[in-house]
Amino acid sequence: MSITAKEVNELRQLTGSGMMDCKKALVEANGDIQAAIDYLRKKGAKVAELRAGRESNEGAVIALTSADGKEGVVVRITCETDFVAKNEAFVAFTRSIAEHALANKFDSSEALLASTLEGSTVHEMILGKVSSIGEMITLGTYARMTGEDIVAYIHGNNRMGVLVALNQAKSEKIDAIGKDVAMQIAAMNPVAIDENSVSPEVVEREKAIIVEQMKLDPKMVGKPDEMIGKIADGKMSAFFKENTLLNQAFVKDTSKSVAQVLKETSADLTVTQFRRVTLGSN
Repeated sequence: MSITAKEVNELRQLTGSGMMDCKKALVEANGDIQAAIDYLRKKGAKVAELRAGRESNEGAVIALTSADGKEGVVVRITCETDFVAKNEAFVAFTRSIAEHALANKFDSSEALLASTLEGSTVHEMILGKVSSIGEMITLGTYARMTGEDIVAYIHGNNRMGVLVALNQAKSEKIDAIGKDVAMQIAAMNPVAIDENSVSPEVVEREKAIIVEQMKLDPKMVGKPDEMIGKIADGKMSAFFKENTLLNQAFVKDTSKSVAQVLKETSADLTVTQFRRVTLGSN
């Protein structure tokens, strides 16, 4: 079977074994990670058994932007315990990788991991942390964003990072409202910018839930499906208002929507994209 570079990297991070050994193990195990770990152990490889299979739900998230606001990155480096996550050296390590990514404009996690920093690849540096700290350390998330003005926000002692892109050039006023919107995203976790950008899968799932809930309502027993469907469409409006960024009530003034506040700041100002990364997220 075909073994991908991502699978090889995952096994290497789990075990610390060489790339070729990991690839051979995955081929022998038909791509099964746990079976590949067992194969390496049987062959006498020095496998970090305590690390393999352990969850890395702690860590640090760093969001940064360039001086002109045109570029932004968010990086999540994971570890196993909050003791390590709160360590200044670990946070500084995460920041150094984020700064490296921002300066070099990498378009993917793979490109970032393969890049050279301080004489080693970022992947090798992470493996070095695995060895020195004794915990499973991984690059959990890497995302890059470009736009007219990117604003970054870090929340909760590096436990969440937000990037938000606005459609107008950087200024003190635009940055200020961008920071407010980033805080809104952190607090309210919208699923999309507006109703038009919600994925069809999410719309279908939410509508199906509403329909099933209505069918359980004694008042709706015997009602035709067409009527239930129309009522469900109306209820979806409430979903969009609560779960899409521009339609949400602005947390600093709930009498206005985020869209209204943006337009009051500057005509035609809006959000073009955003990314919210938390510990445990993808």
